[in-house]
Amino acid sequence: MVIRVKTIRLISTGGTIACVPTENGLKPELNARQLIDLIGGNHSNIECIDLFSMDSSNIQPEEWITIAEAIRDNADCDGIVLTHGTDTMAYTASMLSFMLAGIKIPVVLTGAQYPAVYPDSDGRRNLENAIIAATSLTGGVYICFGNSLMLGCRAVKTRTTSLNAFESINYPYIGTVNDGRMLALYNPPHRNEFSFSVELDSRVALIKLIPGMSPKLLDCLIDCDIKGVVVEAFGLGGMHSIRRNHLESIQRLMERGIPVVLTSQCLYEQSTPDIYEVSRPLKDIGIISAGDMTTEAAITKLMWVLGHTKELEEVRKLMQTNLIGELTK
Repeated sequence: MVIRVKTIRLISTGGTIACVPTENGLKPELNARQLIDLIGGNHSNIECIDLFSMDSSNIQPEEWITIAEAIRDNADCDGIVLTHGTDTMAYTASMLSFMLAGIKIPVVLTGAQYPAVYPDSDGRRNLENAIIAATSLTGGVYICFGNSLMLGCRAVKTRTTSLNAFESINYPYIGTVNDGRMLALYNPPHRNEFSFSVELDSRVALIKLIPGMSPKLLDCLIDCDIKGVVVEAFGLGGMHSIRRNHLESIQRLMERGIPVVLTSQCLYEQSTPDIYEVSRPLKDIGIISAGDMTTEAAITKLMWVLGHTKELEEVRKLMQTNLIGELTK
């Protein structure tokens, strides 16, 4: 019996994994083929594509569209590995999850905390693991990092230098990769139809509340060409309602047709305005609960939704509908 070797495409975008030391600090310069050469072995089944070479701090919505289009155009293979900087990887993975909803092949993002050229780098192991994952997973967008596999729209970077930099928030880990083998832990539900859509509106603001914050900061958003707001509130969704009344400012935003999404500064578990008296008025004025979405997923989903509709009720409906596993039903 002939066993077919699966074909993988490696798309490089830069990031720490591709960095080399320069007199001005680390700079992404290695291309995809050079990264493959660093891990050694026979990888003749991997086609290399260099999209761009950027620090992920500079990756923005324009790059998300370029990446999504490149994945769509190269999806005639068994799996795709995307090397990417860690700092904004969770945002990219979340946005790609919406842009590539229902994709039939696995798209696995990975990177490194230390450049792959360093002798003790985690980059070479992460890349090897991502390649294994891309030959084993079902369709979807994932992050493979530190031996762990996570659904892309549920991953968050929680550490700046540790090798286990990412965690899966409010969702089971998809699997682990050890000693060249993948162990599946959870098989996420999969959409039947592939829907490619890169329409988005990046005019979204994130406001993290602090004790004593002036409501004027929220009011200023009305004149800043902002079309949507995500508010990281306290705990389950609390915010000031005395002396500095945030509720009134949020109501003014929504009266101007600017949807406001409520999430929590806590990483784990859901946000809701339903529990405490201090936040119950938020529900009455129509604030949109992010449920147990990560902040990264709430932001990118709101951008994506606003790229499809500006009607407040339709935005609310889509934001509170589980589209690709970002939200617990």
